[in-house]
Amino acid sequence: MPGNRGEAATRRAERAGTAGPGREGSADGLSRGVVMLFAVACGVAVANVYFSQPLLVTMGRDLAMSPALVGGVVTLTHVGYGFGLFLLVPLGDTADRRRIVVAQSLLLVAALAVVATAPTAAVLLAGMAAVGLLAVVTQTLVAFAAALAPPAGRGRVVGTVTSGVVIGILLARTASGLLADLAGWRAVYLASAALTGLLALVLYRVLPRDAGAPPEALRYGQLLRSMVTLFAREPLLRLRALFGLLVFAAFSTLWSSVALPLSEAPYFLSHSAIGALGLIGAAGALAASAAGRLNDRGLARRTTGTALALLAVSWVPLAFTRSSLWSLVAGVVLLDLAVQAVHVTNQTLIHALRPAAGSRLIGGYMVFYSVGSATGAIAATSLYAVAGWGAVCALGAAFSCLGLVVWALTRDEPGGGGGSRRT
Repeated sequence: MPGNRGEAATRRAERAGTAGPGREGSADGLSRGVVMLFAVACGVAVANVYFSQPLLVTMGRDLAMSPALVGGVVTLTHVGYGFGLFLLVPLGDTADRRRIVVAQSLLLVAALAVVATAPTAAVLLAGMAAVGLLAVVTQTLVAFAAALAPPAGRGRVVGTVTSGVVIGILLARTASGLLADLAGWRAVYLASAALTGLLALVLYRVLPRDAGAPPEALRYGQLLRSMVTLFAREPLLRLRALFGLLVFAAFSTLWSSVALPLSEAPYFLSHSAIGALGLIGAAGALAASAAGRLNDRGLARRTTGTALALLAVSWVPLAFTRSSLWSLVAGVVLLDLAVQAVHVTNQTLIHALRPAAGSRLIGGYMVFYSVGSATGAIAATSLYAVAGWGAVCALGAAFSCLGLVVWALTRDEPGGGGGSRRT
């Protein structure tokens, strides 16, 4: 019965503050320095997924790629990320997370080197897919931090690490734009490979080994099947995953295509100027912490609905980008605020369902995030080539309004809109 499922989800959510079985709550505490290391490592890893967005035009010119093929750079990165979320992140529930983090980081260094030295479009696209696949080390780190944190401080730790992810996404565009203007787009990936390699060494020396036995001794096939089972059993997870897909489709619709009109008349902006838009979106990081506090006060449903409404409204000023950069700035601030508020609320609610399956819950939810991002990227760049910026804004508004409709229709269901303190 729906009511029974809702009550079961409620009981699990109410137990979120207590230590679960196995490795959950295995550490007595984490120092501030280690928490910040988690945040920095997450930010650096996830930035690799977004470095290309201000560089698409230059990449296309350098390797003689058509506009549609250029869109594939972003799309394949997110497709690779989606596969990594399903195939790699769940390993954190059954294996030593420190070994997984270090191994994935070193493989990520190799993939970044392939991208930096790509002689053809085919090699570039293959390298970007590998970068996306391995950048999911971000989510393994998030689950690792949550497992090591003491129950009473878990929210603070996860919030800090998530802020690192948000800042990494925002600064990726700025850093890649500045470095590309100074030394070319290939230097962006060479620098990231060097930094990732350094962090892999630091993580190996600093991070503790997982403590305690895994909660479940699952074979790899069983582990993957259990992710599907979680979706079948948890209506809140399914609904929040749908919200994640829609908001990140809207997010990617903007950020995968905004470099195109800004690099043309009347602006002809440089890589660094386009990348600076990431700094404007820093309000999204503030939304991440604010949304977490509102959720703790039992206002998750209201936060979700308000954020989705802001997301829909953000496309009004964005539609005037060609005539006013101030309209673009206003739209970017609104959009990033809205997306991060929904994202943090989603993660807060689903993580409380089954802490012992934290990696699988995060990985499963983020698969939908990746699908949404890839959908927005390929649709936006293809649509821009045939119908222009106005059509791209209409697409983003459609994703946003659909999310708001889903929220309105499901807010009274178990976990539907985030609801009361009990959801």
